Amino acid sequence: MSDFPEYLLTGYKNFMTGRYTHERERYRALADTGQKPQTLLIACCDSRSAPETIFDCGPGELFVVRNVANMVPPFEPDGQFHATSAAIEYAVQVLKVKDIVVMGHGRCGGIQAALDPNFESLSPGDFIGKWMKMVKSAAEQIQSNDVMTASERQTALERVSIRNSISNLRAFPFVKAQEVAGKVKLHGAWFDISTGELWVMDSKTGDFRRPDV
Repeated sequence: MSDFPEYLLTGYKNFMTGRYTHERERYRALADTGQKPQTLLIACCDSRSAPETIFDCGPGELFVVRNVANMVPPFEPDGQFHATSAAIEYAVQVLKVKDIVVMGHGRCGGIQAALDPNFESLSPGDFIGKWMKMVKSAAEQIQSNDVMTASERQTALERVSIRNSISNLRAFPFVKAQEVAGKVKLHGAWFDISTGELWVMDSKTGDFRRPDV
């Protein structure tokens, strides 16, 4: 007997008898013509904040990249392996997306860990500690604010990290060129898991506001 997770097999069965049945022609068209999503969405790999669910998108509508704390790393063409950077390059250069959205979320475990003064000693692994160092400077500044509560500090860093990622996006020459040419727009968003609220970043001020929807 297979030890494949039973709940996944059940979910697949429901998918085939439900959504796939209703969207069979769409899936077949996507298989024949390829994907042409308009938006690259960079999100956290947190299982509670699935972009396709939040934005009610169907197959082929979003090109989604998920990593710990939804971060865009610096542009580093150093010959090493860069999964997020490779996905960004593919989305912009090949798929010709028109929008790039960096979406953070409330109660992000990665951001919470980054705010822990003992984080480096708590993360002895090979990857996660180094990855979260991208927000170390901002985390240290926010940690020093003793007027804010712990939850306020976390929300602040979650949003600062989104702005930092957008800044890093502009360091990618092909992203910057497309933005200057008016072919790509960069956006920031923050989703509150507990309330379902979506906050969108103002492109001019960097402030986050709830859209009128």
